[in-house]
Amino acid sequence: MTYDLYIGDRLFSSWSLRGWLMLEKFGLPYRNHMIGLYSGTMTADMKPLTPARLVPALRLPDGTVVGESLAMAETLAERHPDAGLWPTHAAARATARWLCAEMVAGFSALRGDCPMQLLHCWEGFEPSPETLFDLKRIETLWAHARKVSGAEPGPLFGAYSLADVFYTPVAARIIGYGLPVSEANRAYCLELLSDPTVRQWRAMGMTVRYDPFPYPQDVPSQNWPVGGVSGARAVDTGPSINAKCPYSGDPVADYLELNGQIWGFCNPFCRDKTVADPGAWPKFTAMRAGVNES
Repeated sequence: MTYDLYIGDRLFSSWSLRGWLMLEKFGLPYRNHMIGLYSGTMTADMKPLTPARLVPALRLPDGTVVGESLAMAETLAERHPDAGLWPTHAAARATARWLCAEMVAGFSALRGDCPMQLLHCWEGFEPSPETLFDLKRIETLWAHARKVSGAEPGPLFGAYSLADVFYTPVAARIIGYGLPVSEANRAYCLELLSDPTVRQWRAMGMTVRYDPFPYPQDVPSQNWPVGGVSGARAVDTGPSINAKCPYSGDPVADYLELNGQIWGFCNPFCRDKTVADPGAWPKFTAMRAGVNES
């Protein structure tokens, strides 16, 4: 049983990130398909999924197409009751559904003023009164979730759930635009963004270059706070320490240099996602550790 997930550009598509986390975080099998949000091919790319018209979209193993993130979430939870997508306790589960539904329907000022991007932390961004109102509402909902669940700190309902999935792009906006929230909620945002799966999503997004940048701001920027500045760089030739790609096991053909060592990968995508954030990839980390400890 394998799902087909259709997503947009990783650095900017907040809803695609939600769709991906639903599958990736809960261990559900899937294949990724890219839809060109910024390449001009979106209409053609989405045609096989009609009448779905937005990303993410999900094709079930029987061919059924499911559009809209909340419908995808409920479908996956129904099909995988033991995966833990929703909280176990009934009150927590009802509250988590409420938070996700309000996320889908609301916060238009935050979305419009602060488009999701995973590249920069803008300095000096001035949120509108409407965005500040949205932020207060989000903090109210998060406080209510923790009151219901008793969870403090960590995921909103103790164990990671779809509520955390739906609010991860909100965390990216809060951190990326330096928006004012409590220290506890800022820590929660950084925890969501520090999840290895989110770091991997961002690293894969950084393999694509955008010129011009879709959502520029006329303010200075700082480096993204999770993952640090990569010390890796792509290089043209080997030889590499490893003969096989740490991800696919295929022979190496593309190379990066990190701390004076050359490592090989089976294709440019495997190399470039590792260049973007070497610490996000357990298989690469394990390979380096095994060589450097021997």
